[in-house]
Amino acid sequence: MPRENDDDAWRAIVENFGDRADLDDAGAAEVAPPPAVPEEDRIRPADPEPYVDPPAPVPDDEDRFVPPDPAPLPIPTPDRGIAWLGVFGAPVVLLVSLLVGIDLPTWVGWLLVVWFVGGFVYLVHQMPREPRSPWDDGSRI
Repeated sequence: MPRENDDDAWRAIVENFGDRADLDDAGAAEVAPPPAVPEEDRIRPADPEPYVDPPAPVPDDEDRFVPPDPAPLPIPTPDRGIAWLGVFGAPVVLLVSLLVGIDLPTWVGWLLVVWFVGGFVYLVHQMPREPRSPWDDGSRI
């Protein structure tokens, strides 16, 4: 392929860049219109069927899950109840007194702090040393 023809081709491309190409209408003239089909031979769309709501599915009794009634809340023993009250109640009393602006005597503030720390230490000390079941992964079916 000679180099001169390539240069001429590229020059023509660059000179005509952005211009619309003139296409021949010769290809359009070759396509003939389709023959007319007689009215009786035409295929017509079928009439649509009326829409009917499907019946609602009736759930089987086996398919519905009914959870069991929850167990009642456990009531702690008095010693643990006092410890829990110290862990949650003492900080609440201190925060409310600070927010409202009530001045507590110093000995009451220290008593609440000791109650909180003592309750926490007691609850940690009373925790079981081993898990309930060594093979329990916590899941239930």
